[in-house]
Formats: sequence, C-alpha cells, structure tokens
Amino acid sequence: MTEAVNNEQGSVKLERQGAVAVLILSRTHALNAITWEMYKQFQEYLQQLAEDSSVRALVIRGDGEKALAAGTDISQFEGFTGADGIAYEKRIDKIIDELENFPKPTIAAVHGYAVGGGMMISATCDLRYGTPAAQFGAPMARTLGNCLSLANYQRLDRQLGSMVLKDLLFTSRLLKAEEALSRGFLTAIFDQENFFDEVMAIAERISKNAPLTIEATKEALNRIHQTQASALDEDSFDDVVSKVYGSDDFAEGVKAYMEKRKPNWQGK
Repeated sequence: MTEAVNNEQGSVKLERQGAVAVLILSRTHALNAITWEMYKQFQEYLQQLAEDSSVRALVIRGDGEKALAAGTDISQFEGFTGADGIAYEKRIDKIIDELENFPKPTIAAVHGYAVGGGMMISATCDLRYGTPAAQFGAPMARTLGNCLSLANYQRLDRQLGSMVLKDLLFTSRLLKAEEALSRGFLTAIFDQENFFDEVMAIAERISKNAPLTIEATKEALNRIHQTQASALDEDSFDDVVSKVYGSDDFAEGVKAYMEKRKPNWQGK
C-alpha cells in the first residue's frame, strides 16, 4: 500500500522497531485531523498487522508535536444528511471495533490533543500514556452539534464512568493529563523530552513476553466487556444519529466552523 498521499489528505505512516509496529497519524498542519483517506489507511494497516505474526505490540501516535489527532476533518461533513451521519458512525464503529479486537497489545502515545476520533482511538487502546500536555475530549456540543454512536458512548462510559462522561460532553471541556491519570484513563504520564522513548521501551518489554498469555488476557477482557454489552441494539440508536446529523444545527455547526465563527444553535 502506498504510504504517502497529498499533504491535504494526510497519511498514516507505518514504522517498525523489532517486534513493535508504530502507526503515525500524519497531517500536522491540521493537528492530524483524520480524513477519509487516513481512516482507510488506518483500517488497512490494522488488518495487515493483525495477520503479521512478527508483530507483538502496536503503538499509535500522532505526527508533529501537538496532537495524536484533533478529531475527524470537519470539512468532510459539508452537505451531510441524517443517512450520511448513520453511515459515518457505522464506518467509524467498524474501525474502532477492529482496533478493540486487534489481537496484540495496543498502546496510545498521546503528546497533545486527542479529541473526537482521536479520543476514541486512544480510549480503545489497551494502554494509554501521555505527556503533561495530553488532553482528551469530544467537545461536540460546542463545535459541530453532532453525536457519537451508541457503541462509542458505551466505550467512553466504561473508561470514565457516566458522571464524568456527562460532565465532559455537556460542558465540552477537555480532560487534562493529571485528571485523566487520577481517573484511571491514563496509564502513566511521562515528560515530553523522552516521551516516545519511554513508550517504546514499554512496548518492547511487552513484545518480549509470552504472546499467547497476553492474547488470552486481552481476549478474556474483551469477552467480559462484550457480554456486558450484549443487550445493546446499536441499530436502535440510528433514529437519534439521523436526527442529529440531519439537523439544521449540525449543518450550522459545520458552516460556522468553515467560516471561523461561533455556531448559532436553534435546537432543530
């Protein structure tokens, strides 16, 4: 697969360090905001690396110095309908499902913003490490007026708890590194200077341990979570997703973003 596309579309880069694979979200001029092309490459790499027996751990990080990813590229939402919103959320669900069920340990290395899609990617990884500058959130109520899928609300609820999640989503504030650590959302915080070296050292240590033991541990926890989620009918939330993405407010949110102004919410 070609690793480079034009600068505007961005790319996902694959690097290898022994048994550790590193996926780098690269679109630095837009804080690595994820385009359709980048989602496509990310999914293809997940599928490729899942089948590669030489890979024992996967690290996901952002390019540059400011972000893992500042969400999905908002310009792609122009002209969206309710049906487009359902299709988009299902597409993201499929990618996040593949990341959640990736058979080797996954590590998010967050050195700045992990917002929207960036938060979902990091929240789905097995381990999360951050610098003091790491920040997490999904400030949709302030920016676009859209929503998440039911499955992704559940993932965040499992990681943060309902009250903290409501606080973040209702207020659109970002969860800073120290609070994320205190709430168990971050595994550890490392200084910026040696951050990626520290993360890679952990990934390499994991890669030297018994792979079947690690795989069994990950599969056991995934099955426990899936059992707890088995009562959810994700399609039953399509009416809500369609209403939000097909609303005047969402169209206004996208337009306001493109025009670099605050949205004027009408609740319809």
